[in-house]
Amino acid sequence: MENLLGTVAAGLAVLLIGTALLAMSNGDLQVAGFSFLCASLVIYLRETRLVDT
Repeated sequence: MENLLGTVAAGLAVLLIGTALLAMSNGDLQVAGFSFLCASLVIYLRETRLVDT
């Protein structure tokens, strides 16, 4: 793999979104919102810092 940190960040974002969806389905909206927020920050950092254009 050429960009290991970028790949790990993408995997983390997927994991956080999955956690948010599970939390939402259980009615725990605070955990879901925090997970979505963290996922969006991970995606932003991946696109701006970790992946070369």
